[in-house]
Amino acid sequence: MKVFGVDIGGSGIKGAPVDLERGDLAEERYKVLTPHPATPDAVADGVKEVVDHFGWSGPVGATFPGVVTGGTTRTAANVDKGWIGTDAAGLLTARLGGEAGGSPVTVLNDADAAGLAELRFGAGRGRTGTVIVLTLGTGIGSALFTDGRLVPNSELGHLELHGHDAEKRASTKAKEDEDLSWQHWAHRVQRYLAHVEMLFSPELFVIGGGVSRKAEKFLPLIEGVSAEIVPAQLQNNAGIVGAAMAAYAAQAGEPPAADGSPAAAGAAPQTAPADRALRSAVDSPVGWPDGGR
Repeated sequence: MKVFGVDIGGSGIKGAPVDLERGDLAEERYKVLTPHPATPDAVADGVKEVVDHFGWSGPVGATFPGVVTGGTTRTAANVDKGWIGTDAAGLLTARLGGEAGGSPVTVLNDADAAGLAELRFGAGRGRTGTVIVLTLGTGIGSALFTDGRLVPNSELGHLELHGHDAEKRASTKAKEDEDLSWQHWAHRVQRYLAHVEMLFSPELFVIGGGVSRKAEKFLPLIEGVSAEIVPAQLQNNAGIVGAAMAAYAAQAGEPPAADGSPAAAGAAPQTAPADRALRSAVDSPVGWPDGGR
């Protein structure tokens, strides 16, 4: 089973077809730069370019760096403020040709997408209790799980830490903008993790984003945090995989049949509300191509 995933970020828009049996990209991803200003129409053009690169005409999942409810974007910390209140799912579906053209789009928070992928296929697989996936990049995204269930749109990167928005101090962008050493930046990340741990008492932190490829440079420098801290296994592809997972769940309908099929034999899949579908995407063992975790 292949579904297309697109990850919209502050610096780039990247996507690829995803093999949902393996939880990995089915083809090498294609990336375009995020336009500036990153208005809804301009970003939608970028998404279309990525999808058209593969000649894709089926369901698409897309991430967004902000709060998303019912396909509508509610915040826009690192993109144009014109996204606030935009029907992103409707905009992207129309730009890709509409449902009649074979490309309905499911939109969800980018860190939630990465978290879904890491809990099903990556570093959080099989873990119970409270797990927090953090994506360090242009900002700090977060995905909060309790016993495998997602609490959508947690946005923990915007916690106040020592008088600042946490992501302004501890994101990868902050490291680059201030030319911080790994040691200095790791100290900031440590203070942030300790603050999040105090609030939520997680058993596990999964650190994602592009910087997870260099985890050996900073994770060993973090001390004083009781929770286990591990790098993301899917690294910067997690958002693409999670977006495809959400699109599959939305198209399959709920609840899935016990045999793993999306609906009763011979029946067409029904579209479920995206929010409800993505909340069950990790914890429900049926309805996925491999029939379980």
